[in-house]
Amino acid sequence: MNRWVDAARPRTLPLALGSILLGNFLAYASGKFDLLIAILATLTTLLLQILSNFANDLGDFSNGVDNADRKVALRAVQTGKISQQEMRTAVIWTAVLSFFSGNSLLFFGLKNAPLEVWGTFLGLGLAAIAAAIAYTVGKRPYGYMGLGDISVFLFFGLIGTMGTYYLQTFSLNLILLLPASGCGFLSVAVLNLNNLRDIDNDIKSGKNSIPVRIGKINGFYYQKALYILAMACFYAYPFAAGIPVNGYQQLLILGIYPIIVLFRELHPGMSSVQIDPYLKKTALRTLFLILVFGIIQILTSQ
Repeated sequence: MNRWVDAARPRTLPLALGSILLGNFLAYASGKFDLLIAILATLTTLLLQILSNFANDLGDFSNGVDNADRKVALRAVQTGKISQQEMRTAVIWTAVLSFFSGNSLLFFGLKNAPLEVWGTFLGLGLAAIAAAIAYTVGKRPYGYMGLGDISVFLFFGLIGTMGTYYLQTFSLNLILLLPASGCGFLSVAVLNLNNLRDIDNDIKSGKNSIPVRIGKINGFYYQKALYILAMACFYAYPFAAGIPVNGYQQLLILGIYPIIVLFRELHPGMSSVQIDPYLKKTALRTLFLILVFGIIQILTSQ
C-alpha cells in the first residue's frame, strides 16, 4: 500500500482542494451551502488529482523523461516499485472512479438544472479527466509543449472555483474571477516549481516546459510574478465586490505573509534539491491563504 500512497503524491493533494474550498467558502458567504455537494466535489477533485499523478508517473517514464538522470523526487514506475502495466490499470480505474464521482456530484448538484447546464458540466468533467491523462500520456502530451500552465490555471483555478460555486448557488458572478484567478496562479506556481526543479533533465529529454523555453533565471522571475498576481487578486476582491474593507478584511495579511516569505526566499541559484521542498510549502501555504480568505468572507457577510 505504501508504494501506491507514494505514487498518489500526497503533498500535491492540499493544492487540489484549494479551488473547491474557495468555491464553497464563497458560496457559504453568499448564504447558500450544501454539505453533500461540498463532499462530492472534494472527492471528485482528489480523484482527479490522483489520476493526474498516476498518469504523469506512467507518461514520463514511457516517454523517457523519468530516467536514470532523475535524482530528486523519484517516481514509482521509474524505480520499479510499480510496473507499467500496474500503473496503466490504476490510471484506468481512477479515471472510472473520477467519472462516477463526478456524475454523482452532478446528479445531486443539478437536480433541477436545464439540460444545457448538465451538458456543460458533463463536458467539463470529461475534459478534466482527459486533461489529467493527456498531460504526459500519449504521442503528443501537451505538458511537453509548455501548455500545462494553462490547463492548471483553468482547472485548479477558474473551473474548480466557479464550478463549485455554481453547484452550490445556481448563480455566477464575474467578480469571483478574482479569487478564482488567485487560486489558479498559485496552482501554476506549484507546477512551475516542479518544472524548475526538473529543468536539467527536461532539457535532455525534450520536455519543453515553460522554464525550459524561457530559461531558469526567467523561470524564477515568472514564479515571482505568479505570486504577485495571486496576492493582487485576493487583495482586489473586496474592493471589486464592494465589500467594506473592515478589520476582518485586513486580516488577509495573515494568509498573504507566508506567500511573501516564499517570494523572498526563492532565487535562481537554487539547486533541484533546494527547490523541491518549496512545492509542498507553496501548496500548503496556498491552502492556508484560501482558509484565511474564506473565513474572512464568511465573517464579513454576517
